[in-house]
Amino acid sequence: MKAQGFGRRSASGGAPAPGQNSGNGDRRVSADTAASDGTVPSKSSQQGSGESVVDQIYELVSDRLIDLIPAERGKLKSRNELAQMILTCSQQLAEEKNLVAPEASFRDAVTVLLNEYIEKIGGIEVDPFQEKEASKRVTSASIERVVEAKEKIYPRLMEHIDASAMASLSRGELSVQISDIVGDLLRQHKFNLNSIEQRDLVTLLLNDMLGLGPLEPLLNDETITDIMINGPYTVYAECKGKLQLMETRFRDEAHLFNIAQRIVSAVGRRIDETSPICDARLLDGSRVNVITLPLAIDGTSISIRKFSKKKITLDMMADQGNIHPKMAQILKIAGRCRLNTVISGGTGSGKTTLLNAVSRNIDAGERIVTIEDAAELQLQQPHVVRLETRPANLEGNGEITMRDLVKNSLRMRPDRIILGEVRGPEAVDLLQAMNTGHDGSLGTLHANRPREALTRLENMVNMAGLNLPPKAIRTQIADAVHLIIQISRMRDGMRRITYLTEVVGMEGDVVVTQDLYTYQYSGEDDKGRLRGEFVSTGLRPHFYDRAEYYGLGRALMECM
Repeated sequence: MKAQGFGRRSASGGAPAPGQNSGNGDRRVSADTAASDGTVPSKSSQQGSGESVVDQIYELVSDRLIDLIPAERGKLKSRNELAQMILTCSQQLAEEKNLVAPEASFRDAVTVLLNEYIEKIGGIEVDPFQEKEASKRVTSASIERVVEAKEKIYPRLMEHIDASAMASLSRGELSVQISDIVGDLLRQHKFNLNSIEQRDLVTLLLNDMLGLGPLEPLLNDETITDIMINGPYTVYAECKGKLQLMETRFRDEAHLFNIAQRIVSAVGRRIDETSPICDARLLDGSRVNVITLPLAIDGTSISIRKFSKKKITLDMMADQGNIHPKMAQILKIAGRCRLNTVISGGTGSGKTTLLNAVSRNIDAGERIVTIEDAAELQLQQPHVVRLETRPANLEGNGEITMRDLVKNSLRMRPDRIILGEVRGPEAVDLLQAMNTGHDGSLGTLHANRPREALTRLENMVNMAGLNLPPKAIRTQIADAVHLIIQISRMRDGMRRITYLTEVVGMEGDVVVTQDLYTYQYSGEDDKGRLRGEFVSTGLRPHFYDRAEYYGLGRALMECM
């Protein structure tokens, strides 16, 4: 085949067919031109072999493929549908040219033609429903054949790959080039895979070589929000609020640990026996926690909170039933009025998503400093400084904590400070920042109710070891925090804002709060979804005067 950049052996396993110049300077991944049995064919046999049937099919179809399947049509098809269309076109053209070829040759040609076609049209817009329906038709026996072939083929493939050349290729280019080597190896090991199974095999191999191996399909599934790996053979995922056991498996503990190292090393961190716990993030912003042996007894454990590609807004949350439209309006007004806001909730309740949605109401002209253990916030404003903590090095030095970053942020002239999660003595510095001209700051913490959130803040201030009297701490909290948003993940999988509570002030030694809205449960429907309503308390918000100062007093009262 004369596909640009192939630089490969012919599909029969021998030298390049006549007309193919393997020394033309194209980037190559083949480390040698050995035949599939390990021998090097003689020069005379190379010259006498001629073009293979697969190459003839490729030459016949390649230049006409865009005309046969226009790009605007091809983009709307799934990979399986495109493969079938290309196969049909190939067989029709071969029949016109009186070219007789076995089905296996057509499958081999289609494997390469499909990848080349998708690359030419700039990718396909896959319909998730069609993909899921297609995946249902894949039998377990087919999956087992592909996985078995991968285990046998992968070591041999790496022997044929030039690692330095591979690093310079894009995923699409590499896919085209290894498809032919994989075809040779399959014939050598007598694996009889159809064209769809061969493409699945190439995808699995690329995932192991360039991506995160078995995790790639889960990361690409938009319906999955969390991935939990409990050792190499047990993987759970949260889909639509419900945990499900997945069929995903790793080869062994070494394979899983290698994937974990690949994740953390990408952001300059490490995971090993001396440092068995690590917080990291994926390139798309997904948050990752890794804990390995000897602390994780049953094997390396990885928890991934996926990055949502869809930008969630308060209006979208109102449409989904996560929040009442009037509550959403109050939160927009709170953002405009620069209220210091704490978002409280349990693990996986949607605190970070809600923080992203609330932060969209911040004026584009303000300077914002975000502080996180693993950067995952998706602020839309142009003037954002993102800071991230750093663990200690091998000698135990160089650690930069959340508190260090909060202190430093005060010297950076921020208009607002946003903490991804408050969980330690940095609460002292955040409260001081809120009390010293950085109104409109935001933060999240773990608590089950607004009152418990205040108690947790007090306990975290005590962790700083300042030995302040309880009343002094509570007074500072009452002065600093204006609004508490409580979000919960309920048993039907839906996230709902259950309390919208403002901090009013102090009465004696007690911080006084008042609820503006609450969620009241009333039952469930026949599909198991909870029924309830968001109820206004009808009270006049304590920050009404502040809203009036910003010209939003009337709008605020209309929401009550």
